[in-house]
Amino acid sequence: MRSLLFIIASFSVTILSWGLYVPMLRWGQVAMTLDEGPARWRPFMCVGIAYFLIGVLLPIALLRLRGERGQWTSKGIVFSLLGGALGALGALGIILAINFGGKPLYVAPLVFGSAPVVNSFLTIYLAGKSRDIGSVFIAGLVMVILGSVTVLMFHPESRPRGGEAPVAEEPADAQAAAPARRSTAQAVGARAGNFALQLLSIAMVAVCWGSYGPTLHKGQAAMANSRLRPLLCVGLSYFVIAVCVPPIILALRPEASEFTFSGTMWSLLAGAAGAIGALGIIMAFNFGGKPLYVMPLVFGGAPVVATLTSTVAEGLLGEVGPMFLAGLILVIAGAAMVLVFAPKGGPHPAPAPATANTVEKPIGAPGNAPGLGGDRP
Repeated sequence: MRSLLFIIASFSVTILSWGLYVPMLRWGQVAMTLDEGPARWRPFMCVGIAYFLIGVLLPIALLRLRGERGQWTSKGIVFSLLGGALGALGALGIILAINFGGKPLYVAPLVFGSAPVVNSFLTIYLAGKSRDIGSVFIAGLVMVILGSVTVLMFHPESRPRGGEAPVAEEPADAQAAAPARRSTAQAVGARAGNFALQLLSIAMVAVCWGSYGPTLHKGQAAMANSRLRPLLCVGLSYFVIAVCVPPIILALRPEASEFTFSGTMWSLLAGAAGAIGALGIIMAFNFGGKPLYVMPLVFGGAPVVATLTSTVAEGLLGEVGPMFLAGLILVIAGAAMVLVFAPKGGPHPAPAPATANTVEKPIGAPGNAPGLGGDRP
């Protein structure tokens, strides 16, 4: 019973953290901008700094003080770094989607609904189980697609203050009307272009975050199921991509943004929420939780938290309609069905006896990397 409570508490932390991630990141972007569009690179840097603090410094300290089972291996490092790079690029995709006009109200449900689909298809492909796809899995996939379209079509929008929307005055003559029509056409074209870029950014997040789990799992397995070592590699990837690269981009192509106290704090909190959410999943698994129900609960609960937070923060609670809620439910339920009913691989064969030809030699053998905490008796 106590273990079950720890499992519930752990993945509840992830649901809350990942649910707040997208809204807080948008608040940070808006608070840093000096132009109409939300800032990109300075909030991204803050996310990377938060991941560095939680994903690099904390694991190093724990490995030094307490040690951990497992060892450093070249294969484990490569896959863990790649997993971290996918996570960082997914975070950048969220920032871009918001920068192009996306709202957390529908960006979060689309991301958390589509990422499990990518995850499941990648896992199925790697396991060679494509022929075992069942009708319930297909039904869940269809639900995610239909729910996503419904969420995009019926998401609530802020209305102009002061009553009805302003009506443009009729131009005096045809010559004056032509520029007005061109201006309207340009505005419509710009909105359509931004909407397409939003969808591309969301697709980028889905692919990156959907591939994150299987890739990181390979790294973790190659390090003898170590927890802190893969997390440390993830933090290093975030540091390189989100902290080292943005200053170079800003030097080459300056952005109309600046570091502000509120923007920096919200962006740091968003990065911390992402890292804490990842730790929550690791803790849930450590306490005996199974991916079969932990991940559907996380991917189902996080978009609900994100949607409710954004709705209340933007004063749109009274604008939420039944079609949007129906689409949200379809996305969440479909994502859960895709995760639960994806073809599962068979039992793993018993490991072969360790020999020099079958086991990768740990880095720094016969011990682990000096100063990073080897296994302790």
